[in-house]
Amino acid sequence: MEQGPIYIGGLDRSGKTTMRAFLVSHPNIAIPAVGSNMWTYFYGQYGDLSQQDNFERCLNALLHYKHVRFLQPDPDRIRREFWQGSPTYARLFALFLIHFAQREGKPRCGAQTGLIERYAPQLFAAYPGLKIIHMVRDPRDRYEASLARWPDGKGRAGGAVARWLYSIRLAERHVQRYPQQYKIVRFESLISQPEETLRNVCDFLGETFTTEMLGMGGAPKHRDRLLYGAALAPGQSPVSPDFIGGFRGKISQQELAFIQRQAGQKMRAYGYEPDPVAFSLPDWL
Repeated sequence: MEQGPIYIGGLDRSGKTTMRAFLVSHPNIAIPAVGSNMWTYFYGQYGDLSQQDNFERCLNALLHYKHVRFLQPDPDRIRREFWQGSPTYARLFALFLIHFAQREGKPRCGAQTGLIERYAPQLFAAYPGLKIIHMVRDPRDRYEASLARWPDGKGRAGGAVARWLYSIRLAERHVQRYPQQYKIVRFESLISQPEETLRNVCDFLGETFTTEMLGMGGAPKHRDRLLYGAALAPGQSPVSPDFIGGFRGKISQQELAFIQRQAGQKMRAYGYEPDPVAFSLPDWL
C-alpha cells in the first residue's frame, strides 16, 4: 500500500470504535469493525516464523481466532504472499489487514486494538508511514462505562486508574519519540467538536477531510446504536455531548474520590477537572 497503516489505540470504552466509525466513512480507509488483536495475542508466541513449522502453527492459530476470522482471510493467498517477503510477525499480521482493505476497495488499511500502544516501537519499526491515533477519555466516565459493560469485573476503581495512567504515560512517551506519527485524541473533543477534530485527524493522517465522514456512512451499525432510532440530518454527526459526565450519580463518592486523588494531576493535564467531594472526616478516613 502506498501509505502506511492506521492503528487506533487506547483503553476499552475510550472511543476507539467511534473514531473507527468516522475514519472508515472516508473513501480511502478500511479498518475492521472488530479489533483483530493479532499483536496482543500472537506476537512472538510461535518462535521464528522463518521456520515453516512455526509459521504454520501461528497461521493455524490465527485462522481459528474469531477476531481474525471476521477478516475473511484467504489462507492460500496468505501462505503464498508471506514467503515473498521477510518472514516476520509484523508482515504476517499486515497481510490480513491489507487483504481486508483490498476487498473493501480501499487503498489504506488499519486496525483498532486496545492497548496497542504497548507495541508502538515494534509497529513503527515494521511499518513505514504508520500513524497511530491514541484515544483518551475522562477516567471517571471510562470507569462508569466499563462498569455498565462488565458489572462483575475485577479491580474496580483501583484497576481502572492503574490502566488509565499506564496508557496515558505510554502515549506521552510515544508522542515525544514519534511526534509526526503518534497523536492523542480526546474522546470528548471528538464528540463535542466532531468536524474540527476530524479535520485535524485527517491532516495528521495525510488525508483530505470529507463531510461524509460526519454521518458515519461506513459504519451504519455503530451509527444506529448511537442514534437510538433518531433521524440524522445531512452533515450531522450521530455523536452527542450527552456521553460526557455520565459518571455523575453512577459511581460511589468513595470511588470518585479515589480516582481523582490518584489520577488528578494527569486528569487536569487533559482538561478533566475533579468534582468536589463532600465527605465527613470519618468518611475521609
